[in-house]
Amino acid sequence: QVQLVESGGGLVQAGGSLRLSCAPSGRTFSVYVMGWFRQAPGKEREFVAAISRTGSGLYYADSVKGRFTISRDNARNTVALQMNSLKPEDTAVYYCAARSVSSTLARTTREYDAWGQGTQVTVSS
Repeated sequence: QVQLVESGGGLVQAGGSLRLSCAPSGRTFSVYVMGWFRQAPGKEREFVAAISRTGSGLYYADSVKGRFTISRDNARNTVALQMNSLKPEDTAVYYCAARSVSSTLARTTREYDAWGQGTQVTVSS
């Protein structure tokens, strides 16, 4: 089993920045892909970004492309999501996710097999 813990959420004004971190533990050697998802009140959980094990493969939702950057530090065993130029519509609970069944970058929730507890991001206008 892989356990995931997110940190770094908070309240920021529109146009500001936040950096989220995710610390996997447990059977991390089995993880191929790490991803970030978000869920706003009354909406389904949606894909934000994903990164391959080596970091060479990146995948972003169109809504965050050019503003958000996903990265991983395998030596420190962490995954980060740098969020710049934040908008009120980015307000959501952000979840870190791990995919162990395949190395293919994925964007649906059913393709990830481990999830963190989530961290709140609120962007004020």
